[in-house]
Amino acid sequence: MFIAQKHLSRRTALKGLGVTVALPFLEAMVPARTALARTAASGKVRLAAIEMVHGSAGATAVGLQKHMWSPAATGRNFDLTPSSLAPLEPFRDYLTIVSNTDVRNAEAFELPEIGGDHFRSSAVFLTQCHPKQTQGSDVVAGTSLDQFYAKKVGGETPIPSMQLCIEAIDQAGGCAYGYSCVYTDTVSWASPSEPLPMIRDPRAAFDQLFGVGATPAERATRRKRDKSILDFITGEVAKLQRDLGPADKARLTEYLDDVREIERRIQKVEASNSSGDPRELPGAPVGVPDAFAEHVKLMFDLQAVAFASDITRVFSFKMGRDGSSRAYPESGVNAGFHPASHHQDREERIREFQKINTYHIQQLPYFLDKLKSTPDGDGNLLDNTLIIYGSPMGNSNVHNHKRCPLFFAGHAGGALKGGLHIKTADGTPMANPLLGAMHVLGLDAPTFGDSTGALDLNAAPEATAAF
Repeated sequence: MFIAQKHLSRRTALKGLGVTVALPFLEAMVPARTALARTAASGKVRLAAIEMVHGSAGATAVGLQKHMWSPAATGRNFDLTPSSLAPLEPFRDYLTIVSNTDVRNAEAFELPEIGGDHFRSSAVFLTQCHPKQTQGSDVVAGTSLDQFYAKKVGGETPIPSMQLCIEAIDQAGGCAYGYSCVYTDTVSWASPSEPLPMIRDPRAAFDQLFGVGATPAERATRRKRDKSILDFITGEVAKLQRDLGPADKARLTEYLDDVREIERRIQKVEASNSSGDPRELPGAPVGVPDAFAEHVKLMFDLQAVAFASDITRVFSFKMGRDGSSRAYPESGVNAGFHPASHHQDREERIREFQKINTYHIQQLPYFLDKLKSTPDGDGNLLDNTLIIYGSPMGNSNVHNHKRCPLFFAGHAGGALKGGLHIKTADGTPMANPLLGAMHVLGLDAPTFGDSTGALDLNAAPEATAAF
């Protein structure tokens, strides 16, 4: 396919008061007589790294026997039915499951560290480094995987990376067992001593994505007018559409409709939370939905539109906070997350904990479908994205870090085949598949954390049958 029309810069943006709306990929952005497939998404692989705390029911003896997390069969003919990953079945061709890996650097190394697993684990997830035990400002962990990638591609986008979270954060002072709260509150580290704050409020994230270059005063003025951001760029949109072909007009309209719908939902949440009615999350910012699923969906939507418009190619997303007792009644379990994770190795309680694990996974298909249905070059965003989902804890009942949950989704621009379950040898560090993921992203790293070698995420092992 060749385009013979006027070339539109990939960095074109629509601007108004306190508003900068980057555009999705359009055919008009392909230079004349250039093959669309060769230019559209080349080198533009997106990364979304997602952490969920408290491990999984599948890391218990009963869970391993019943295949509550990973499927029984390895290779490509696996069955997700009994596992918490069953909701991902429609996306199995995009799924690479890596089971049986350990996160040793989240364990206690010295006597004073015993008991502090919840307060250092998140700092290990994307760094695979053992955090320094301190409640002061002299925190030390490691540079996180997402930030290695941000340093490679972040200079090509308006925002190098963004960090999002769902639970409350408090990065000041110490938490417990001699650990600074910062270890609990972020998974992203720009350097071993530079943790990055995470954004909980969808409004704050929205304003960052669509207010690039705006001053705080401009953003405040725009919001006080109680108008959509699109109202400030109406003239710009009309002028641009005059130069676009039918397909590009439809793509631009669909994208702007997505942006407006996200904004409308945020406004609806703010209006509800400002009504004076009692809230389920009384201390949360006004833009934070009380409903977990709605909050997660908004954060996924923000990531999808940011990827579509190349505002940033790197997100980390913390979907839980260690020690959280938040309940998820929609899962069928009324017990709080942390209490449910201490199931005393009783099978009926382990099964309840699995329901919570499954409920968390049920949020992912919304994001995957959003990416898959968004065109990107000659494919879609899911083709050109690498998603990492995992936990640095295994069996949370005993606070161990063995057989930790981990899977990848997306084809990473064709570098990841998907449709595969790899079960590693006992004692394999999670750092090995994460190093493999870094190689998939084009990062030339010889080691990562406590890795002993990069795991080939496309190498199908000798298949083992379900039993």
